[in-house]
Amino acid sequence: MTETTRRARAGERFTTWLARPLASFHLVVTIAVLLTVLGLVMVLSASSVEAYAGGGSAYSLFVQQAMFAGLGAVLFYLALRLPLQRLRQWSFPLFAVSVLALFLVLIPGIGSEVYGARRWFDIGPVSIQPSEIVKVTLILWGANLLAYRRGGPLKDILVPLVPAGLLVCLLVVLEPNLSTTIALGIVLAALLWYGGLPVRLFVTIAVTGLIAAAVLAVSAGYRSDRVRAFFDSGADPQGINYQARQAKYSLADGGIWGRGLGQSRAKWSYLPNSHNDFIFAIIGEELGFVGCMLVVALLALFIYTGIRISLRSVDPFLLLLTATATTWITAQALINIGYVVGLLPVTGLQLPLVSAGGSSLAITLFMFGIIASAARHEPEAVAALKAGQDGRLSRLLRLPVPEPYSPPVARPAPKPRPRPRPAGDRQRRAAGAREGTRRTGERRGGEQRRAGERRGGDSRGTDSLRSTRAWEPNYPMRHARERGRSR
Repeated sequence: MTETTRRARAGERFTTWLARPLASFHLVVTIAVLLTVLGLVMVLSASSVEAYAGGGSAYSLFVQQAMFAGLGAVLFYLALRLPLQRLRQWSFPLFAVSVLALFLVLIPGIGSEVYGARRWFDIGPVSIQPSEIVKVTLILWGANLLAYRRGGPLKDILVPLVPAGLLVCLLVVLEPNLSTTIALGIVLAALLWYGGLPVRLFVTIAVTGLIAAAVLAVSAGYRSDRVRAFFDSGADPQGINYQARQAKYSLADGGIWGRGLGQSRAKWSYLPNSHNDFIFAIIGEELGFVGCMLVVALLALFIYTGIRISLRSVDPFLLLLTATATTWITAQALINIGYVVGLLPVTGLQLPLVSAGGSSLAITLFMFGIIASAARHEPEAVAALKAGQDGRLSRLLRLPVPEPYSPPVARPAPKPRPRPRPAGDRQRRAAGAREGTRRTGERRGGEQRRAGERRGGDSRGTDSLRSTRAWEPNYPMRHARERGRSR
């Protein structure tokens, strides 16, 4: 058997496997597990030196990340078991609570301040970032809202989604947190695009958003330094360009196969935030070009799976939800990789499921769970699960069988009630009807008289004569006596 034949058969087996009803569900679970495990390993490798140098344990950041990974796994499982109808009912209350949390985190004494930014709630040893939660709640509420209004008037698409989205972006800017604001802008734009906004208006809103992002990027000192560093990569190599240059050196040092897991040199305080924003550079240094392509391949497979689920969904809510979530996660990953390799200015967006960040990890795993639930609601998947073809994973997790989608029954439009008219109108209409009847009778009587005169007979006409004969008593006998006298 030649190599070409083996590749062809392997491709056929993979295509056959993709045609299975639950293939999308298994792909989402596999991608989530692989990216989470890779992220835990790389966070341990990239953060151990910095954590130990700070006077703590070398495993402190890793343990915190592992705790949030466990919390994310629980949220992933809950998302799989949560009925879609319940999720839609809770979408607006969850969004309202997350917006309230954005207000509270700005209040001194409630939200904790780190390096001049108020972004976190400290609950014991755990820090929660409300701006990460509001990404998911905005997607849920926006998808539920547009599922009912899609294809309707333009005002129903824009209001109240756009004002609420702009309010959320304003609150996040006040923290300040430009990177999360960009992510929220991507979410809002994706909702409008998949919700059926006209292309011309969508382009206008997108251009306005880009101009606003550019203004915000140069409005603060540290953000303007990042923009200047991007456009002038050779300026100030030990200052504003230090982090971006060290990331490129780290990628170049890895080569094709990498220096080996745990063998990075940039993590020894040469690359700031190596475990967070620039973890992709550590992957490139330790695992090489092959490791970077593995991450890119998993993201490409996630894009394919998300598009596949959205196209197969018959429920408009799942279509909007899956497409928007896929766009958000993919765009955030591409922006992170883009500024690490030098194609974009540094924004601070994390690599989903890989970068250190507990709130981001748990919330992203919850969103992956919702996408996996949407995969189980594909029509073919529902039919297979109803038939008992649930597979080992579903039996292991004891997941409930999803219900098939039934479109809402449109209520008939109520018939308009006649407007009540005043009593005077009814009297005038009755008088007019009587007058019309009288005039019609007079006109017909005149016609009959004229017809009788022309025939030389009774001026009342034939109909009048017949009616008289019909009602006159003993008319035949009287008529015979008159004929006899005339003789």
